[in-house]
Amino acid sequence: MSESAPSTVVLSALRRVLTPLARLMLARGVTLPMAIELLKRVFVEVAAKDFALDKKTVTDSRISLLTGVHRKDVRRRRDLDDPAADLPPKISLGAQVVASWTTDQRWLDENGRPRALSRLARHGGPQSFENLVSSVSRDIRPRSLLDEWLRLGIVEVNYHDEVILLTDAFIPRQGDEEKLAYYGHNVGDHASAATDNVLGGFPTWFERSVHHTELTPEEVAALRDRAGQLGMAMLQKLHQQAEKRTKPPAGDRRITCGVYFYSTHDSPPKESA
Repeated sequence: MSESAPSTVVLSALRRVLTPLARLMLARGVTLPMAIELLKRVFVEVAAKDFALDKKTVTDSRISLLTGVHRKDVRRRRDLDDPAADLPPKISLGAQVVASWTTDQRWLDENGRPRALSRLARHGGPQSFENLVSSVSRDIRPRSLLDEWLRLGIVEVNYHDEVILLTDAFIPRQGDEEKLAYYGHNVGDHASAATDNVLGGFPTWFERSVHHTELTPEEVAALRDRAGQLGMAMLQKLHQQAEKRTKPPAGDRRITCGVYFYSTHDSPPKESA
């Protein structure tokens, strides 16, 4: 670990990463003092986990030296529990149901799209929403999940009493809890892979993007649609391959593979005088 001050390149990169985080914080009422307290806690956790010497337990004094957090604050923060560390179970289950609906041949039409499913098994037989949910978990009532998804705008029920999926990914139109859980999961894993690569982790993670400038809004819209098509096709194939793993599962590792698309002005808008 370098003892020198961080370079301007490091600070510039961190500023760019922190900018959208600050935007979310301000939009959700997280003030600077609250953000500093959260950052202190994260610094303590990371120092304790990733900066041990010769695999020895990291002392409070060493954490204080590494982070600049006062030793008394280090001890207080190390004693805290984090009840929000994991995703809420209902989100994980919802993601599994959507993943099955968008990748499993049982629930796809002849074009490979999620088919409209009869709400009740007694009307739709094997291809029903009740059977879809039951195929993933019997710990939740299909009716309860349907009511929640109707509230969030993930599905709709047509006049044939069929449930129609309105999105190919589990991104609710309403409901901050679900959106923020995936925000933390996806952005956190993407940033972790990029950080490992910057710090020289081996083997390196696949983390690539394509860049183009001087595009018209119409060209951006066309590329965005194409990115969505290609990205969903890749994610569906990866999910299908993962589902072919050893049964029952024998490993203890998890993966995240994401595809993202973003567009903005080539340079920030000029401020008016």
